[in-house]
Amino acid sequence: MRREPSIRAVGTLLGALLALSVSGLGAQDPQARKPQQTADLQEAEKPAANLSDEEWGDLYMVRKEYDKAIDEYAHAIKLQEASAQNEKKLAVLWNKTGICYQQKMDYGHARESYRKAFRLDRAYAQPWNNMGSTYYLAGKPKKSIKFYRHAIKMAPEVASFHLNLGTAYFARKKYEQATREYRAAIQLDPEVLTRNPESQGTTVETRYANAKFYFYMAKIFASVGEPDKAVRYLERAMEEGFNSQKRILEDPDIQKISKYPAFITLMKNPPVAIKE
Repeated sequence: MRREPSIRAVGTLLGALLALSVSGLGAQDPQARKPQQTADLQEAEKPAANLSDEEWGDLYMVRKEYDKAIDEYAHAIKLQEASAQNEKKLAVLWNKTGICYQQKMDYGHARESYRKAFRLDRAYAQPWNNMGSTYYLAGKPKKSIKFYRHAIKMAPEVASFHLNLGTAYFARKKYEQATREYRAAIQLDPEVLTRNPESQGTTVETRYANAKFYFYMAKIFASVGEPDKAVRYLERAMEEGFNSQKRILEDPDIQKISKYPAFITLMKNPPVAIKE
């Protein structure tokens, strides 16, 4: 699997960018740094003045200065095109550029950048996933599904891809398919739902949250033998207004934790729904 930094788009941007760690991948000549930009740096940034254009872009990305990041990636792309024509490296740069545009909610330019990325590197799954997230965030979950599926076909071991596909299915009220994909994501990475999404890299994540979502997450964790997490999600579902004790008690997945002390306590003392 490709090892590189990833970023996330949160979501409602329930899909937000994941912060980039600065990498030395494809570093260019430090002298290529534009003098006027170096002069504009704050005092605290000056020790980092030997970064390549790509690394400056990564740094601006972390700081959420997306226009500056786009400029840096554009310069890095020009240098790369003028030299080695490393298509895999160019694909990474275009993917990062797409993420910057996506953070600005400029989905048109984001999609254009992602297309360039996956045309340069046919084995690169991340821009397919990220392209899907632009459609999901634009209110088109049905269209996002084909891109998520393609990303999973290319890299089935990436938990975030399954998470995104599950989210799109959930938005389409296809709960069985959503449950299957969420379960796959959790089995690949048990912390995928609890980790801060901004710790990822060049993969955009989307997430969904309402009472029914929390109930289904409780079912999933109960089915994979995680009773503590199942109870926490069930409690959250109740706080969000899921109040059908009959459905809870009769659910075959939830029945697997029916004798768990925390579950018994929760059912005896259910939380009051939180009102806005």
